Amino acid sequence: MTELTADLAASFAAIAQGHVRREYPNKLDHVLASDADAVGVKALHPIFYGSFDWHSCVHGYWTLARVLRLYSDGAEAANIRTLFDDMLTSEKVSGELAYLDRPLSVGFERPYGWGWILKLQNELDLLPEPRWAQALRPLAQAFAARFKTFLPKADYPIRTGVHSSTAFAATLALDYAEAADPDLAEALKAKAQAWYGADQGAVAWEPSQDDFLSPTLMEAVCMRRALPPAAFATWFEAFLPRLSEHYPPALFAPARVSDRSDGKIAHLDGLNLSRAWCWRLLAKDHPQAGLMHEAAATHLSASLPHVAGDYMGEHWLASFALLALTA
Repeated sequence: MTELTADLAASFAAIAQGHVRREYPNKLDHVLASDADAVGVKALHPIFYGSFDWHSCVHGYWTLARVLRLYSDGAEAANIRTLFDDMLTSEKVSGELAYLDRPLSVGFERPYGWGWILKLQNELDLLPEPRWAQALRPLAQAFAARFKTFLPKADYPIRTGVHSSTAFAATLALDYAEAADPDLAEALKAKAQAWYGADQGAVAWEPSQDDFLSPTLMEAVCMRRALPPAAFATWFEAFLPRLSEHYPPALFAPARVSDRSDGKIAHLDGLNLSRAWCWRLLAKDHPQAGLMHEAAATHLSASLPHVAGDYMGEHWLASFALLALTA
């Protein structure tokens, strides 16, 4: 299956609703200043305490918001609205903001969580019901401000296939910035060009054992957002000059997932799904679109059947499947 259906979207929403308020197991990104900071996750994060970790909870909410936008009368729509009314409130957002105000929270979730919270805000802004977007906006603005402080200091990109990827965070943040924060959009695009503009002849030494992103394709998608179409076409031709030969071959071969109960190895299902997302985005108006769509379909087939199952993948994979299927 390479297209989203109402039934599949409802299944993704049901998965997300099953974990966004599941408190344990939980992997905190939390720096303690004293014994007083050794408290439970709900005390730290009134909204995003579920889904194993903060960032996965954020994109679990994004999954629900996108499904609600696409299928406003769908099977899970009423449940999503009830959840949002309960959780996306000004009072609970104030609790999330209080955590950011801690001196030791300056680098909290940088950059992956930063990109996802802005992606969630953008999705809420697209819904006809404005109350949830209005409630979350101060948190999104706080993270946008952190991007603006960080980008001038970020002289080098982080070229990984995991949470530290600057290309992934910038790509997600641009959805919000282009709609709501022109200064941030300009800063993100300028920095992406500075980071990646001179890159040519990508070899794609990937995947690494716990990648859930393709460093190569993610960079290309980021530059697609950062450059005007004609300039991107020129850059992309130099970046992947032998694409018609299926080179680099690693980009066309789905990763093998040897143990889906291992949280890091399960990342590789996410790699397959995020590569499908990247290929489908890059295929738009490209002469090699057929080749790219074929690669996307191959990667989707490898991992879409494994979105649900072991909690190590189930707490986050539906988001990446939804990115791919709605690209």
